[in-house]
Amino acid sequence: MGVRLARRFSIPLVFTYHTQLEEYAHYVPFERKTTRRAATTLTRAYANLADTVIVPTSAMEARLRGLGVTAPIAVIPTGIDERFAAGRRNDALRERLGATKLILLVSRLAREKNIDLAIQALAGLEDTVHLVLAGEGPARAGLEAGAQAAGVGARVHFLGHVQRQELPDLYASSDAFVFPSFTETQGLVLAEALVAGLPVVAVDTPQSREALDGRGLLVSPRPDAVAFGLREALQMQPDQSAAHLALKRFSLRLQAERTIEIYQGLLAERRTA
Repeated sequence: MGVRLARRFSIPLVFTYHTQLEEYAHYVPFERKTTRRAATTLTRAYANLADTVIVPTSAMEARLRGLGVTAPIAVIPTGIDERFAAGRRNDALRERLGATKLILLVSRLAREKNIDLAIQALAGLEDTVHLVLAGEGPARAGLEAGAQAAGVGARVHFLGHVQRQELPDLYASSDAFVFPSFTETQGLVLAEALVAGLPVVAVDTPQSREALDGRGLLVSPRPDAVAFGLREALQMQPDQSAAHLALKRFSLRLQAERTIEIYQGLLAERRTA
């Protein structure tokens, strides 16, 4: 419908690519490889109908080119609220959980987020280290059962949905951040964790590597590797230098300005044509 309206009224079409559709094939009740191929074909076809495609990382630009996308692509990182740099530590929360060290994971609780990897890694850490999961989703029951099976049920805390305005304080109350997903196009929570000054451990992917930009620890998607990275991260102090740089890189104002430039440029080209 968007393409038809753009063509009908001779106005530019901009496609903002923030989801790798093929990584969600398991939600469709058809053969997985067929569904992934269909999602890839849909992504390529729709992107090539756009006047410009906006992606949050160069890694996603490379991915789209690999899929056969020939339309112009603009890389504009997704910005975050400055409030993530001003969170306040909540010692009462830490005492209630009984944790000496607190690892945070902010995510939708879903299969494609690979959260079970973080739970398995926790089993390799000291009993005083706890994992807090902020988010809700269809995989919650399975993750709770998995934590019990791994012997860390008492050390994994499911907070459910957390209001956006409460997240900065949750980041500030944690000692490290873990990011086990490899299906993101940028990883918005990586930017939030960096701006909060938290040491970050992330599964090594091109998009995570780009988002962290030399900060944090990149590890293999194995429980022992994630556990090793977290053990190192828990010895680190908050990195205010990384927080300051991340705040500039992931500025909402910068994202808005660059996006408006894209729109204005396309409108100018259309008027000239």
